[in-house]
Amino acid sequence: MPICRGCGPSWKRRLANFTGTASTACSLRPKRPERRVMNGVATLNLDDIAACRAWDDFVRAHRHGTVFHLTAWSRSIRDALGHDAHPLFILRDGAMAAVLPLIHVRSRLFGNRLVSNAFAVYGGPLASAAADHVALDEAAWRLAQDLGARFLEYRNRARLRPDWPANTDTYATFRMAIAADADACLKALPGKRRNMVRKALKSGLDYVIDADIARHYAIYAESMRNLGTPVFAKALFAHLKANYGEDCVVQIIRHQGHGIAAALSLVFRDEIHIYYAGGTRPARALAANDFMFWAVMQHGRERGLRLFDLGRSKRGTGSWTFKTLWGVAPTPLSYEFRLAPGQAMPNLNPASGKYARAVAAWQKLPLAVANRLGPLISRGLG
Repeated sequence: MPICRGCGPSWKRRLANFTGTASTACSLRPKRPERRVMNGVATLNLDDIAACRAWDDFVRAHRHGTVFHLTAWSRSIRDALGHDAHPLFILRDGAMAAVLPLIHVRSRLFGNRLVSNAFAVYGGPLASAAADHVALDEAAWRLAQDLGARFLEYRNRARLRPDWPANTDTYATFRMAIAADADACLKALPGKRRNMVRKALKSGLDYVIDADIARHYAIYAESMRNLGTPVFAKALFAHLKANYGEDCVVQIIRHQGHGIAAALSLVFRDEIHIYYAGGTRPARALAANDFMFWAVMQHGRERGLRLFDLGRSKRGTGSWTFKTLWGVAPTPLSYEFRLAPGQAMPNLNPASGKYARAVAAWQKLPLAVANRLGPLISRGLG
């Protein structure tokens, strides 16, 4: 979606408007008036380029900032999946002092919740002052109550709210350093993984970087169907590419010129994060999954990046095992919840018996049917 540039006054004046009743006009997208929430916390206008730049600069400078805290993520989810974004911030002395990205996810199947950040693996508040943390928490909870949400969720990399219920033993992230040259990267891998990458190279696998998401989506959608998981709408990937620009990297793994695996990765500061990746059925015999992770790491190395984020995995899954075989130790994630009265922490584990039959049935669907139905379901997962 095009975003207006150059409309309105400077970003500081725009941000000041957010704490009052004025709103910035834009001819490209109708906007609801921004409003003060409480205790100096306001809502960011995701269509205001200058204001979003100020938010993103704060995120990049904060030691706990992640690629999912950037406005590009919330804007992509809003515009592709139709969920309302509520990015909260605190402005002090004309500068960002604290931020909390929030997305309101409503689904008849999976309920009503307010998440930081939805459809992402990381999130939660970024602030330095204890008072700002308190103000963001209270504003977010007031918003959750106003929206009728069953719970407020912070997807933190470490515990922030020890008095909140938390899920700390289901998910982990896997992160490893990127060596300065290709040989050193290869030597850093355990022997079997190193041999798998060499096998892939000898099999003639290579990769190219695509400027759009068409080939990636075709491969990824097939992979999701094979796993029994509803795929997201193609629009999500297009919006991610448009909003992140060159920091959204689309790689196609090829065998004899044909795409057999694909990865969409996001770059943030000095790290590259593989996020939406998958392969066709022939990929496994050709060690294409190992080669795909290797390709993402090598692209990061060529860009001068220093950290490879292999993504989140659920304990007990094949994805978790695969990443440990790469020699990467899991780092548990702390997902914290503030629950409405009478509510319990959610469990959307597709491996549970509750969803096992649905997964098995999905795997048998014709690809065209899965691709048509998938986005209707996946947009509610959050």
